[in-house]
Amino acid sequence: MAAERAFGEPITERGRATRQALLDAAEAVFDEYSFDRASISEITRRAGVAQGTFYLYFSDKRAVFVELVETLSHGLRSAIAEAVEGAADRVEVERIGFDVFFDYITRHRGFYKLVRESEFVDPDVFHSYYDHFLKGYVPGLAEAIERGEIAGDLDPEVLAFCLMGIGEIIGLRYVVWQDGRPLDRRIAEQVWRFMLRGLGVPEEGTD
Repeated sequence: MAAERAFGEPITERGRATRQALLDAAEAVFDEYSFDRASISEITRRAGVAQGTFYLYFSDKRAVFVELVETLSHGLRSAIAEAVEGAADRVEVERIGFDVFFDYITRHRGFYKLVRESEFVDPDVFHSYYDHFLKGYVPGLAEAIERGEIAGDLDPEVLAFCLMGIGEIIGLRYVVWQDGRPLDRRIAEQVWRFMLRGLGVPEEGTD
């Protein structure tokens, strides 16, 4: 047990399960109460562990908040990367990626609140969330422009921010504000048609 007192990845299966239970509970508590009003006692109560157990894994409330943002961010990027592997072209990558994003935030509705609050709780984590997306997004778009799959007069970084902004606002309006219901396919298709025009995809690519 002593080895698990150091913050970081626990070495036993039981320790990993306890740490994950704390993260799951923290996700629900931060969503319901926000960072300022959330308490460690409520997190441990929902996780079903003693309050002292919390400090075996996290130094304070801010530490679990930061870990949660980073864990969910990594989970989202990994889910998208896995889903788009083997996609035929950039248009297919974008469509699959958006579907995965909307599915992910349906399952993790509180993720929006976490990211927004992270700007004030830990600005570095807030910026890192977007920087990690851009790190993989911009080169992929640049390569697609070179291959002629999307309009050649677009700046890939500007385009990346535009696409991220569309997903973020649509997800906020039609998923988060509607109690985490899955995105209506009619809305998804309208968003997709708009995106195809913005990407400058040839008409035959819209079938």
